[in-house]
Amino acid sequence: MSEQEKPLPVSSSKHPDFPPEQRRLFREVLELMKTRGVPFAVSGAFALHQHTGIWRDTKDLDLFVPAEHASAALESLREDGFEVEVSDPVWLAKARHDGFFVDLITGMSNGVVLVDISWIERAVLAGVIDVVAPVLAAEELIASKLFVTRRERFDGADIAHVVYRAGNRLDWDRLLDLTGEHWEVLFWHLVLYHYSYPAAAEQVPSRIWADLLGRFRRDLDNPDRQSIFRGSLVDEKMFAIDVNEWGLHDLVREYRNRRPNLIAPPEKAA
Repeated sequence: MSEQEKPLPVSSSKHPDFPPEQRRLFREVLELMKTRGVPFAVSGAFALHQHTGIWRDTKDLDLFVPAEHASAALESLREDGFEVEVSDPVWLAKARHDGFFVDLITGMSNGVVLVDISWIERAVLAGVIDVVAPVLAAEELIASKLFVTRRERFDGADIAHVVYRAGNRLDWDRLLDLTGEHWEVLFWHLVLYHYSYPAAAEQVPSRIWADLLGRFRRDLDNPDRQSIFRGSLVDEKMFAIDVNEWGLHDLVREYRNRRPNLIAPPEKAA
């Protein structure tokens, strides 16, 4: 079955039936990272379940690591028998074994979000395939999904679910700090949240609504005519015509160029 033919996931709390070999392999990876002292936090389907109760079937184990530790993690996996590769030196390396995958993630593909050690320090300990491991905190989980806004994949529903289930426990100041100058993208996701859950607006504190609405109102009242086009950060393919034919600013290239070769292949690691 091709990728195009695979059915889209349907949100559910039903626990996936992970096969024994997958469970064994994921346990092995988590114990390996802990033994080698690699700072990491589990994300993906396991973090989503931790903060929402939603389960998602997956063949991937997503590990967020600071960029300076990615090559060591990749080398550890290679020594353990995995086939490894740097898929994109800006943000992603992969390890494969027996049809299952480990993704080592140091940020987001557009170069806006970068994982640092604070992401690992703020992780919460939880059971992942029978191993107690650090799992990405809700604030960092949201931040990691802010720019998953492609035509073929959009994580807005995941963010809405995290806010709905964990909003009253979120450190909203931390989330604003993580978002920084891209606060409008967070605002956009929160508007979607409000549209989806109009009776639960209080999951987002009133001061956060006031802050973001105030910023948005000020920008509307005082437009910056010199501001640059940012659509490529949202989806560089869907906004390609703006850059390639209409001559607008290629901001995604600029951001990615700020973070070249963050992940070195293991043989080049220091």
